[in-house]
Amino acid sequence: MSLTLTDIYLGLGGQHIHPALSAFPISEFVIDSRRATPGSCFIALPGQRADGHDFIADAIARGAIAIIAQRVPGDVATQVIRPDSDPAPGRITPPILFLTQNSLAALQNLAAYWRGRHTPTVIAITGSVGKTSTKELTAAVLRQRFPTLWTPGNYNNEIGLPLSLLRLRPEHRFAVLEMGFYVEGEIARLCEIAHPHIGVITNIGPIHLERAGSMEAIFRGKAELVQALPSGGRAILNWDDPWVRKMAELSPAPIFKYGLSPDADLWADEIESYGLAGIRFRFHHRRAPGDIETLYVNLPLLGRHSVHTALRAAAAGLLADMQWADIIRGLRDVDARLRIDIAPGHNESTLIDDTYNASPPSTIAALNLLQEMEGRRIAILGDMLELGGEEEKGHRLVGARAAETSDILITVGPRARWIADEARALGMGEDHIHPMDSAEEAIAVAQDLIRPGDFILIKGSRAMRMDEIVSRLTAPVDD
Repeated sequence: MSLTLTDIYLGLGGQHIHPALSAFPISEFVIDSRRATPGSCFIALPGQRADGHDFIADAIARGAIAIIAQRVPGDVATQVIRPDSDPAPGRITPPILFLTQNSLAALQNLAAYWRGRHTPTVIAITGSVGKTSTKELTAAVLRQRFPTLWTPGNYNNEIGLPLSLLRLRPEHRFAVLEMGFYVEGEIARLCEIAHPHIGVITNIGPIHLERAGSMEAIFRGKAELVQALPSGGRAILNWDDPWVRKMAELSPAPIFKYGLSPDADLWADEIESYGLAGIRFRFHHRRAPGDIETLYVNLPLLGRHSVHTALRAAAAGLLADMQWADIIRGLRDVDARLRIDIAPGHNESTLIDDTYNASPPSTIAALNLLQEMEGRRIAILGDMLELGGEEEKGHRLVGARAAETSDILITVGPRARWIADEARALGMGEDHIHPMDSAEEAIAVAQDLIRPGDFILIKGSRAMRMDEIVSRLTAPVDD
């Protein structure tokens, strides 16, 4: 069953169904006119830097047969339908422009309508760190047995999640969705659209603290997911995180606990990390009081922190009544795109690219992975943004761990100088610490320092252009 012009019309509040609308299926939904293809629908969203309405003509030229917009540009000649008031037209001649009061609200309402026409088990994932890795690994587990939809990349906000839901098809048994958080009420709105049955909370930390205002506000924002669950659903909670534990009191759904202690329903112990060769540990699953199943696993995941990611994905598989053989096969799925990339680096070194974003917990986890490498270890760490009142403390915590795990420390940006200061205060030699103001300066220093066999961790907030450091330090293909 493909979504058609009829579904757009009804999803936006239309009442007068015209049979001819169903003759036009929609191939995909896009918010960038350059990605419009024949049969697609372009949603014109006004933005701070660009207004999608200025690109409606371009989308139509590329083959879009439907436009969702809140005004009709003067250079666009197309049939216009107002779903909130006008009856369906007598003759359909795409492209059709569906005129609404608010394009973003229209996208969300259409996604909620389309979600309501399907019956997958929706698993929503939120938390301060590890959402995307958990989403990818959970989808890898579930698709071993069930047709599964999952959000691409980091489509986790008020735009990306609705676009993901519009990809739902009748064959999907599960949908795995990531939910991001900036302000209170955002996750509640995403839950109104997606209607999750299972909620997964990774952890609570000072990510976006500057915008949220307090840890309590972050807690309340993330807790909106468990509060939205139905009584017949499940809340998968990180029992090692005190903030997440508190959410058990707020969930109308039963709790499934995971962690590193026997207090959980699913826990891990005997953890061994083999660096780039993966991890080994032991799963324990309490099926019932006194009935505990145990098994050893070897997984191609990087770092001890990946154990929690594996626990979350395995928990989802167990709640889907999957067998352990299928769950383990999913956990070993090499197509599950996790955030850390390994690449050959400058002068026969190895790059550990974890540049998607950075926070104190995720950076410390990456440094723990760096410590496991057998060679000289270089950490190139940039500013971590949006930490609010925890800014200096968070950077200094990273600096303390960098002093323990790295042989050479290069920092990028004014905030990252706290990392360098703390490493210096804890005894790291002055000649091993290189505070830099820019990515360009860090690249020049690193190129001079890197020797064959070195391992280089690169991590920092995206605004610090850490990806450019990776690009410049990656070995040419012919090397």
